[in-house]
Amino acid sequence: MTTDSSASSLIIGGAASSPRAPLATLPPLALYIHIPWCVRKCPYCDFNSHTASPVLPEQEYVDALLADLDQDLHAVYGRELTSIFFGGGTPSLFSADALGRLLKGVEQRIPFADDIEITLEANPGTFEQEKFVAYRKLGINRLSIGIQSFQQEKLEALGRIHNGDEAVRAAGMARQAGFDNFNLDLMHGLPDQSLDDALSDLRQAIALKPTHISWYQLTLEPNTVFWNQPPVLPEDDTLWDIQEAGQTLLAEHGYAQYEVSAYAQPDRPARHNLNYWSFGDFIGIGAGAHGKLSHPDGRIVRTWKTRLPKDYLNPAKNFQAGEKSLSNDEMPFEFLMNALRLTAGVESRLYPERTGLSLDSLAEGRREAEQSGLLQVEPSRLAATERGQLFLNDLLQQFLN
Repeated sequence: MTTDSSASSLIIGGAASSPRAPLATLPPLALYIHIPWCVRKCPYCDFNSHTASPVLPEQEYVDALLADLDQDLHAVYGRELTSIFFGGGTPSLFSADALGRLLKGVEQRIPFADDIEITLEANPGTFEQEKFVAYRKLGINRLSIGIQSFQQEKLEALGRIHNGDEAVRAAGMARQAGFDNFNLDLMHGLPDQSLDDALSDLRQAIALKPTHISWYQLTLEPNTVFWNQPPVLPEDDTLWDIQEAGQTLLAEHGYAQYEVSAYAQPDRPARHNLNYWSFGDFIGIGAGAHGKLSHPDGRIVRTWKTRLPKDYLNPAKNFQAGEKSLSNDEMPFEFLMNALRLTAGVESRLYPERTGLSLDSLAEGRREAEQSGLLQVEPSRLAATERGQLFLNDLLQQFLN
């Protein structure tokens, strides 16, 4: 376990920062629950997911999740949950009975906000669709359905196990089950994908009338099959054309881009993700889950849990694999790598409220970023320019020591 609890005054970007102040109010609190099993590992996936055995250890894993949560309760006493997100892996492989027992156990430990958002990631396969009604009855009120493409040859190239017809039916099944709020996950920049291919996928997604579309470019990540055996991806000019035409198409149909790869109908952005990007707090439970919790004395601690399911389920091993208290000199980058993903950025006041540091600690990096045309010259907001959104890594470098 590594820790760094320094809260002394440090030099950040050439300007002396104020000592970290106690936090007057703590940010909203969310819960992330990781379910690490999939029917099959996709060749592009670098998430902590593992091929499922014929019988999943549902009961044992729910027991472990609740025991894991118990160990984090001391840090969130008196707070309520504003959102819950079941991620994976494929959470929809779990039965409604198992998820119901888990949600009941969570609510017994931490109160739910009256308008809590509870999202479940689901695959569009027929097996998962049959559970949608039961999931809705549990209080799960938002689905995120992993479509990726509607075209069979693209789905096969991505190693997906559903087909295009199942993808279309999944949206209808979600609505019939009572989900008036659901996301479709869609990729572009796929192997041998043309501009027409990409826009065809996007038009099909829009026709299904989801409230939210996550539309992002396929990237080759280390420790994946695609990294070791790279497919032929579109040329940069084609990728640029896809991005421009796709954003225009989404805007024409009422989907506003509010984050790098997130588009939503009015008042329908994902609240769980908005909390994450605005440096809110979240507990992470499950194999490989990460968390971030603020404390009234100003400490901000990131945690991570044991990755392998067999180790996570082993009573002899700790759930938590490590933790790190963020130091003053890490805070600008930590805050901005999330906040600047939002197309509108955040109000400047949020930085001292969520970090306990003065805005002066951003002064030099902010000045350089504004002069280079990457950050908007707007004292009341921290927001990237259009150019800054395209070159976000370059923008963030201005705030690294």
